[in-house]
Amino acid sequence: MSNSEQEKKQSSKKSGSKKYFDIHGPVFWPSVFLIASLIIGTLIAGESAEQVFNSARVFITDSANWLFVAAVNIFIGFSLYFAFSRYGKIRLGGQDAEPEFSTMAWFAMLFSAGMGIGLMFYSVAEPMWHLISPPHAETGTTDAIRDAMGITFLHWGLHAWAVYAIVALALAFFAFNRKLPLSFRSVFYPLLGDRIDGWIGDVIDVLAVLATLFGLATSLGLGAAQAGAGIEYVFGLSNTVNLQVMIIIGVTAIATISVVLGIDKGVKVLSEFNIRIAGLFLLFILVVGPTLYILSSFIQNIGHYVQNFASFSTWTQSYEEGEFLNTWTVFYWAWWISWSPYVGMFIARISKGRTVKEFVLGVLIIPTLVTFLWMSGFGGSALFLETNGIADIASAVQADQTTSLFILLDQFPLSMITSFLAIVLVLSFFVTSSDSGSLVIDGLTSGGKLHAPVGQRVFWATTEGAVAAILLIGGGLGALQAGAISTGLPFTIVLLIMCYSLQQGLHREHQDIVDKSKAKERESYKDLVANAIKKQKK
Repeated sequence: MSNSEQEKKQSSKKSGSKKYFDIHGPVFWPSVFLIASLIIGTLIAGESAEQVFNSARVFITDSANWLFVAAVNIFIGFSLYFAFSRYGKIRLGGQDAEPEFSTMAWFAMLFSAGMGIGLMFYSVAEPMWHLISPPHAETGTTDAIRDAMGITFLHWGLHAWAVYAIVALALAFFAFNRKLPLSFRSVFYPLLGDRIDGWIGDVIDVLAVLATLFGLATSLGLGAAQAGAGIEYVFGLSNTVNLQVMIIIGVTAIATISVVLGIDKGVKVLSEFNIRIAGLFLLFILVVGPTLYILSSFIQNIGHYVQNFASFSTWTQSYEEGEFLNTWTVFYWAWWISWSPYVGMFIARISKGRTVKEFVLGVLIIPTLVTFLWMSGFGGSALFLETNGIADIASAVQADQTTSLFILLDQFPLSMITSFLAIVLVLSFFVTSSDSGSLVIDGLTSGGKLHAPVGQRVFWATTEGAVAAILLIGGGLGALQAGAISTGLPFTIVLLIMCYSLQQGLHREHQDIVDKSKAKERESYKDLVANAIKKQKK
């Protein structure tokens, strides 16, 4: 693509900035209509909404579980291929581009946006559920303990971050290297050409908006449920749906302020705060918990994960009965995929200046290892207390998994203080997810603009909170999960096509670099010859 073509595409999206709203109508209005229809339908359906959402979730997971399992493995393959092939040296933004943020700030933002709330919610609950009902072992055996952490690592490890990495890489490459708008339609330019500016591109961006919104709503619902459980535990208030809705309203208000402030003053500051508090929280459990058990199991858990990587990641429960795969693994894969437009676009925005290899390995490895340490710290401590008969964590998880983290903290000193800090951390992750997600949806519905008007940012921040609250009222966490899975399915197809489109784009970029290098060599050779001739004449 020539520079004039690139400039034309950019200018076509800049249709005159407005004070409060600067929308791309073919994406904004269909998105608003579909979201409003869902909200109104949920309110009208009342109690029957929960049954509808659950039926949709079961139908999709039963029909397409094999597709989700295959897709996430394909994403890992493409990520590693791009990192270690000839494309790994390509720099996002051009060969002279430099990173906008320090490595620490970059990591803090991508980690906070990527998994913060989920880690708080599932770090104790998930290993305990797998211990109670192990998919690959007999209950009560040592194999069940190993698999409890192995399956947890599967769900929160390389597969999850590969989804984010592949999406973020595609968005960053086409925005910074090919000078296209930072929008999902842009990643299909090698396949669609100028048609990305037509109805096909609009459909792709609408799907991205819906996937982002429902992926975020799931996280916000989990965060509200756990924050409510913590408030009930610390302050004695009942963890009702009304309390959770009030939490969503409060957090949405704070997130709106952060969105108005932007990335540097809002999202970046909150993300670094999250990392510091989370680091202290993890350090506390490493010191007062079963330290040696946590550290030794961390190493063994990684080994178990690596040893069983192929079998765990390709298991489709074809020969066994039960709903484990659909309830856990497929939900996670759909959740990560539905989150990928949001997390991917956000990571893309903060990753200019990094090489493809540095980017992929940074997104894949560092967050995965930190996640594994976190899970080993909190989940491992819970397993230690449970299997040694010190505390009955399993019964607490079965009764109400939102309280599992607080039940664990109650077994150690300063439980009231640490429980309060846990609430603060959940809410802080909550705000970071909401504000960064709002910026992403804002970009999608404005035609790829990086700096849309403040009023538009406020609109999407409040819309996210409204969707999460109404789905929570209409069907609880099941409704939120159904929303994530329903949007995750069509978006899986979009991402698979995107992998091929990205390969085509990187191939052309590499060829351009090679051609420029050869042209430079030819010019240098000509200069040398010319200088030699001049010397001979003298």
